[in-house]
Amino acid sequence: METFELSNELIEKVSQLISKRKNSEIKKIVDGFHYADLAEIIDELDENQRIYLIKLIDSDKTSDVLTELDEDVREKILKTLSPKEIAGEIKEMDSDDAADILDELTDERKEKVISLIKDDNITENIRELLSYDEDSAGGLMAKELISVYENWSVSTCLREIRKQAENITRVHSIYVLNRTNELIGRLSLKDLITSPSKSKIKEIYIPKVDYVHVKDSGEEVAKIMSKYDLEAIPVVDDQKQLQGRITIDDIVDFIKDEAEEDYLLAAGISNDVEADDSIFELTKARLPWLILGLFGGLGSVFILESYESIMSTPSLRALFFYTPLIAAMAGNVGVQSSAIVVQGLANDVIKDSLISRLFKEISLTILNGIILGGLIILFGLIIEQPIDMSITISVSMIFVIIVAALIGTSVPIILNRFGIDPAIATGPFITTGNDIIGILLFFYIAKIILGF
Repeated sequence: METFELSNELIEKVSQLISKRKNSEIKKIVDGFHYADLAEIIDELDENQRIYLIKLIDSDKTSDVLTELDEDVREKILKTLSPKEIAGEIKEMDSDDAADILDELTDERKEKVISLIKDDNITENIRELLSYDEDSAGGLMAKELISVYENWSVSTCLREIRKQAENITRVHSIYVLNRTNELIGRLSLKDLITSPSKSKIKEIYIPKVDYVHVKDSGEEVAKIMSKYDLEAIPVVDDQKQLQGRITIDDIVDFIKDEAEEDYLLAAGISNDVEADDSIFELTKARLPWLILGLFGGLGSVFILESYESIMSTPSLRALFFYTPLIAAMAGNVGVQSSAIVVQGLANDVIKDSLISRLFKEISLTILNGIILGGLIILFGLIIEQPIDMSITISVSMIFVIIVAALIGTSVPIILNRFGIDPAIATGPFITTGNDIIGILLFFYIAKIILGF
């Protein structure tokens, strides 16, 4: 398969065809692209061109394109479409995609669109999905699936599967239910087509089946699907009745969104923003962390001011020049430690206790500290710095980075236990804290050793 590459020439060609209203030529181009590639093209067009192209292409392809568009672009397009037009697209979508699109509308428009969908089964499924938290298994699942009953014969099962498969794009698994719609297993397609037509499903189905609960978090679903290499996983309620299924593409999208959110938190951006958002939105997302950094910097100023007398002592003056180094090392070590822990929490590989994790981090930091301290002493010898000053800076730095590592390790674990996103601990929150503590500890230890 040839990889699609978006080019300025292609965008320019489509733009010109739209401006000249060359509908037949536009459709020829559109028909040659996968809907995901077409979404990339639409993302690069101006607003009027987007609307024109969306209304020109066939509804069955438009519905797929809408799900792939950038959220901001899709929001603008949906505002220009009438409730009737949106309802027409919704009917062509899988239930999970339809619920996601409707969730972006105002409550009033949402109800209007749903009222225009005449298929009661579709509206019932959509309303059910909208009732769940969007990041839960219930919010991620789709209602479209293949299910059979254990008391059916193979011939009956095949006939019913053909009926159910008409409305399903891809069959990932066949789920087996008992009389009360409780999920009891899964059915191998090979076993189904090789078994005698009069055999009962209960004689050939596989009792072992992985599943998740509708209230399970998206993170829990992702861990299970990743651990067992699942393409799809069924979702059940409290009575273990089958409610829907989550496919790998839905989980990949969820993981991508979570990764972007964590990246923004780690960078000190509190809201989900894009590069082309308004200055007001970008400021609102960045300013809180910048204010935190400002107060942290002011705290450092007061600490340095309390040791101002050192500047008048030639033999101690060099300590002031090392404060940026100490602050940087504290911040770097803290971020490294917290990043490793956050990654471990996300991948569910941190199984040991907080104490054992801290002990491991202390051992690692002492080793790194000794090496870095040795480099400081070597640097002091090269610039002919007094040996007691070099040793003081070296020892102080070792203690500073040990404390920074302890903070970087413990804070994400504690935040996670209280249900707070531990990714916060890799951003300015922990960097600023380590800077202040590092400078304070540096001068305190230096005071003990040098006796000023």
